[in-house]
Amino acid sequence: MPKHRALSAVIAITTATALATVSAPIALAGPDDPSGRDATRALPPPAGENQYVARGRGGAVSSVDANATRIGVKVLKAGGTATDAAVATAAALGVTEPYSTGIGGGGYFVHYNARSGKVQTIDGRETAPAAFPHDAFIDPETGEPYPFFPDRVTSGVSVGTPGTLATWKAATDRWGKRSLAGNLRPATNLARKGFTVDQTFYDQTEDNAERFAAFTSTSDLYLPGGEPPAVGSRFRNPDLARTYDKIAAEGPKAFYRGAMAREIASAVQDPPTTGESDLPVPPGHMTVKDLNNYDVRSQRPTHLKYHGLDVYGMAPSSSGGTTVGEALNILENFRLGKARTPRSLHAYLEASATAFADRGAYVGDSAFNDVPTDELTSQKFADGRACTIDPDQAAEKPVPAGEIDGDPCATDASPAKPDAEGLSTSHLSVVDKWGNAVAYTLTIEQTGGSGILVPGRGFLLNNELTDFSAEYEADDPNRPQAYARPRSSMSPTIVLDDGELKLLVGSPGGSTIITTVLQVLLNRLDLDMNLPQAVAAPRASQRNTAEVSAEPEFIDAYGAALEKYGHVLVPSGDEFTPDAEIGAVAAIEVRPNGNLVAVAEPTRRGGGTAGVVRPR
Repeated sequence: MPKHRALSAVIAITTATALATVSAPIALAGPDDPSGRDATRALPPPAGENQYVARGRGGAVSSVDANATRIGVKVLKAGGTATDAAVATAAALGVTEPYSTGIGGGGYFVHYNARSGKVQTIDGRETAPAAFPHDAFIDPETGEPYPFFPDRVTSGVSVGTPGTLATWKAATDRWGKRSLAGNLRPATNLARKGFTVDQTFYDQTEDNAERFAAFTSTSDLYLPGGEPPAVGSRFRNPDLARTYDKIAAEGPKAFYRGAMAREIASAVQDPPTTGESDLPVPPGHMTVKDLNNYDVRSQRPTHLKYHGLDVYGMAPSSSGGTTVGEALNILENFRLGKARTPRSLHAYLEASATAFADRGAYVGDSAFNDVPTDELTSQKFADGRACTIDPDQAAEKPVPAGEIDGDPCATDASPAKPDAEGLSTSHLSVVDKWGNAVAYTLTIEQTGGSGILVPGRGFLLNNELTDFSAEYEADDPNRPQAYARPRSSMSPTIVLDDGELKLLVGSPGGSTIITTVLQVLLNRLDLDMNLPQAVAAPRASQRNTAEVSAEPEFIDAYGAALEKYGHVLVPSGDEFTPDAEIGAVAAIEVRPNGNLVAVAEPTRRGGGTAGVVRPR
């Protein structure tokens, strides 16, 4: 994956102003802002088709890929709703971003209805098979968890029952004007005709070459001649085109029943290995019956007020809505602003750590746990948790969780569990001409998922079950168990102002999704950045750990100031993805005059693309 290039200045939108400024009771004391330092430096417009800022009317789309965004805008121009465009864009991402998304995975769909003012959600998260055992990730010889990479990741054991296609069908039926077949058609043509391989696609293929080479079907498609497709070459996926055609003709039953379901289950239970790899690829537990029985869940979104704005997110099984929400509620207790940026960032990092402590203690699949969603997103609980934050000094990490039924200042000293979420995934944001909106985050988990491509079908299967805790503990809300949905960090977020659409945002990045969305909201709503600046600004992620993971540009800009508060900043990434970028945002803002500002990443993940129906 390409390194995060230095951000040298951000495009200013002359009409953009800060949405709000906080005036809260606690003023953060501490080091002064470094004189003359500004991490929101202007960016030159990119060359080529990756237009990462688009302004205009009639609808807008933002995603990580130019082909996908173009398809979404085309559907809007043809009279499709935000949902139609979101499904078409997502299907295209399954072609051009196959290592992050696709019908072999799952995700969360958040929809705003402009006529009713309601926000509704679809939980299309993958589920554990009926035969999934509590000790699925435990080595019987040692009694210890298998290594996360590659053992847990590259296996049939990690594959959850996919929910993406069921999500597309449910969303199209509820909020679309076009058929699912019509929404799949542009992506089908893209898969058949192909797209130009860029550096990001090449790098991701090369990074996973050892895993892909372990499977006959995967290596045949993604390692032709034993090498990744060359940058600039045309990549086609005729098998996926035929799969989309079959689904268009027969509906989702073509995927969840019949021959394709049998082939998916077979690939999980008997992975198509080459026999020439040293990688362990244990068989999984998914059956045809698991596919037959899959269904999405419709549930109430999370909701809170921030500076008078209504912020809606995804409820459990995702932890995104509760954790972003709790952190925002905590930040209501502090005076934030551009003039005190390091102080504001200190509050952001501490609020995030505290919210992550409560996430680990209380959030899992709500079908199997009594998740206190209302308490976690309440201002009262957050006000209590804010008393644990020292305005002058970073707390020792990990921060313990707060008591839900008692004094939130009193804490439960249960230790934090390690986070094993992959850094991949994709997000798209859409607004249509009627003002309806979709924030949709979807994934196959790790870059390349499980590495298993269903033979003859052209799509990779997820490794989503690795999001469960590795070991089973009865009081762990994210314990591995049959039929459960592993806890996710996906955080598709919609912000309303007095019932009117204001902003929608989301990102990939494993558990850094939460901090990415939170930081973009902080940048936009508190630090006086316009939306392109808020997205482009360098990022840091505090997930209740001793060290703060930060992009190099963030460390350059704020490291010295934040170290005075006691924060320890280290370059972002892990042993598998060193120096990784944090997130890849796709966002849209509705300006007071009705103009739309669609924003994608200028450089992260190779740069995204924003588009509008009628450019200004």
